[in-house]
Amino acid sequence: MTRSIHREAEKDLIAAFRYYQSAAGSGIAKRFLDDIERVARLIEESPAIGALGENNRRNHPLSVFPYTIIYRQTATGVRILVVRHQHRHPDFGAHRR
Repeated sequence: MTRSIHREAEKDLIAAFRYYQSAAGSGIAKRFLDDIERVARLIEESPAIGALGENNRRNHPLSVFPYTIIYRQTATGVRILVVRHQHRHPDFGAHRR
């Protein structure tokens, strides 16, 4: 299986990383990236693990930070569509394919 990330999801990730880096320091920002990587690896290995939502999208929360990875399974792996803070509107990133 392979993993890809939507360019807007990459922007979501960078914005969150920068927030943690400025608000809490490099150590916390690194922990955020580690949590993202752990969940991304998990969904890559077991794509059906996330809760099924609309349009065959799945979502899986991070374990430490209040973010959810929204993704879909592809023929060759998974595509991360959104890295969404859990307080954002549920429709955030809904247009991404």
